[in-house]
Amino acid sequence: MKILSLHCDYIKFKALKKALKEPEELSETDKKEKIVKEALVILTAVEKGDSSAKELVENIKDLEKQVKAENVVLYPYAHLSPNLSSPDVAVEILKQAEKELVKAKLFKQVVRAPFGYYKEFELKCKGHPLSELSRSFGVQSDAKVSTDVKVAVVPKDEPIDYKQLLREISKTKLDTSKLKDNDHRIVGKQLDLFSFSDVAPGMVFWHNNGLIVYNALVDFWREEHQKAGYQEIRTPQIMDAKLWKVSGHWDKYKENNFITNYENRPFLVKPMNCPGGMLVYKNSPKSYKDLPLRVGEIGTVHRCELSGTLAGLFRVIQFTQDDAHIFCADEKQVKSEILGVMDLIKIIYKKFDLDFDHIELSTRPEKRIGADSIWDMAEKILEEVLKESKVKYQINKGDGAFYGPKIDFHVKDSLGRTWQLSTIQLDFALPERFDLEYIDKNNKPQRPIMLHRVIYGAIERFLGILLEATNGNLPAWLSPAQVAVVPISEKQVDYAEQVAKQIKNEALRTILFSDGETLQKRIRDAQLQKIPYIIVVGDKEKAAKKINLRLRTGENVGEMNVADFLKRAKEKIKERSSEL
Repeated sequence: MKILSLHCDYIKFKALKKALKEPEELSETDKKEKIVKEALVILTAVEKGDSSAKELVENIKDLEKQVKAENVVLYPYAHLSPNLSSPDVAVEILKQAEKELVKAKLFKQVVRAPFGYYKEFELKCKGHPLSELSRSFGVQSDAKVSTDVKVAVVPKDEPIDYKQLLREISKTKLDTSKLKDNDHRIVGKQLDLFSFSDVAPGMVFWHNNGLIVYNALVDFWREEHQKAGYQEIRTPQIMDAKLWKVSGHWDKYKENNFITNYENRPFLVKPMNCPGGMLVYKNSPKSYKDLPLRVGEIGTVHRCELSGTLAGLFRVIQFTQDDAHIFCADEKQVKSEILGVMDLIKIIYKKFDLDFDHIELSTRPEKRIGADSIWDMAEKILEEVLKESKVKYQINKGDGAFYGPKIDFHVKDSLGRTWQLSTIQLDFALPERFDLEYIDKNNKPQRPIMLHRVIYGAIERFLGILLEATNGNLPAWLSPAQVAVVPISEKQVDYAEQVAKQIKNEALRTILFSDGETLQKRIRDAQLQKIPYIIVVGDKEKAAKKINLRLRTGENVGEMNVADFLKRAKEKIKERSSEL
């Protein structure tokens, strides 16, 4: 059995038409739209071999302890598994689960969505770390947390069918039938940026073009962080379970952790960068003169997700966070650093012409660590900074991290969906757990206050949003190819090669379109590749040692010297301008 649990402010759903020949009968009440507020929504796929609701109920009870939802909604969701049980078994298990949950009296309301119908649904998922969790259990599951490493061994006398293996690991095909034209997965394929494969579900295979864009985003991040006084670190990908037990991630996210083993010691593939940063801080003594200390990490993390929940760059298993942790001496420094992070967020997002849809102050969740007095102080600090900054914000009650409240910045994508990208989190807990110290002016040890923050959030998701917002028409500084040189005919190929070489020597990414298609076809190919600058050379340009510049927008800038073009393009690229 596979489930995806969503802790929601609300879910709204309605049965539309039959998905099975004989779905369960609906009462007049069941046919109407239902709204359930403050709900734990359990999207459920019953698989072959599942025979009872026992484990489903046990997992829901465990989730209820963690998120403290008022109501629960059992929602049949076949998309989570390709190995589904028969409809009769599935509906019977869901009915059993409904009865057991009503009997347990854990929830004010137990709702089961209709089985065997196409349904429309709308929900608002909370933003705390436990609001989206996937689990797999039952006889078909090998995903239970274990510290044992099992290695599949092929018997020596059994030949390997290499052709069959190659068929199984062949490139995953993208079904575009239900995607918008500007969906980042379509744009990514058109521009040859990235791909996905079943051999690594939810993990991006970056192609050369995509890695150019990825690295340009990271280079920009590094440049702005160096200006803002950040140090940069890198921490190991796999670390001992002891570290994660101290931080709390071992238990808090146990269903979403990748666990491995080394010399009979359990290790975790890191789901977050913070604990490694704590060890870097502890590696040397700190003085009040060292604070505030700003430490950034472009860190790759892994979190288990069910394959049915993955969605291109927007929901992945492996992703990169532009993390940073700022260690402060007192409340005054904390406020100053939060303002500094907000300024940095503005600087970076302005480059991409992306505006925030709204800003939220997410307050203490029911399940948290730390005294209420600490939470009072932390929430007060964040609220005072927001008010002093005169930014509009809304309260997202109960949606803070388990260790502290946070300010979340939400961006709306091209389909009107909102995504939380940037965040600033105030944390008194981890410095306490890791016994972090600095020596104050009086030579006494003190506990620092810590800020967690990301700006892009997940670089993968940020790029997906940017691709859809621009329909792949990235600014010149981000474009995989920046210049296309197109000779009108074979007679100008030699001159076109000279022009392309001259531009390449100035470190602009340049492609020569000289193969035997028509001129209009070659220009069209350059436009389809979203190349910002298209240079056309004919007999006239060759004789005058000049070029004719067009933009991918279709604008014809006209004739100019190569040197003048280079000055124009290099200025725009150096400024990271969105204009061409």
